[in-house]
Amino acid sequence: MYGIYLLSVWLHILAAITWIGGIAFLVFVVVPWLRRSDRTIAVTFLRETGERFRAVGWICFAILLVTGTYNLWFRGVRFGDFVRSAWLHSTFGKAVVIKLALFVVVLIVSAIHDVSIGPRAALAMEQEPGSLHAERLRRKASMLGRLNALLALALVAAAVVIVRGWPW
Repeated sequence: MYGIYLLSVWLHILAAITWIGGIAFLVFVVVPWLRRSDRTIAVTFLRETGERFRAVGWICFAILLVTGTYNLWFRGVRFGDFVRSAWLHSTFGKAVVIKLALFVVVLIVSAIHDVSIGPRAALAMEQEPGSLHAERLRRKASMLGRLNALLALALVAAAVVIVRGWPW
């Protein structure tokens, strides 16, 4: 059983690295490069890159959900613990609840970005380049992407606390 747990932890970390690394690549490499390139090419490239990364991101979320659930189960966490006051007020319980809450927020923000705002922004930037409507949608998509990047960092911090404990 311990070997399966280690495999699950490895897959969990690999999925997190892939998702967070993809966000970092988009935020720190792709978007700044696109700002300096031809607008038409940039919009097409960003749309196509976003569509491909969207699939990778949601696969990572599925892997994180399955492996995270198994990892908690292996460490002795059961569904009943989430209604036990003593567990919820323990340092470990608080860290788990924070991480799960952050994960739910990430899923919501990602869904809004990936299903609604992102595709609409890309379409508007292709069909109405330079319009106020396209710019507003682009800003919203950008804001949601940045929010997810910050949430990703908070998730990593919560994961560290789960494994190593609170710093105070």
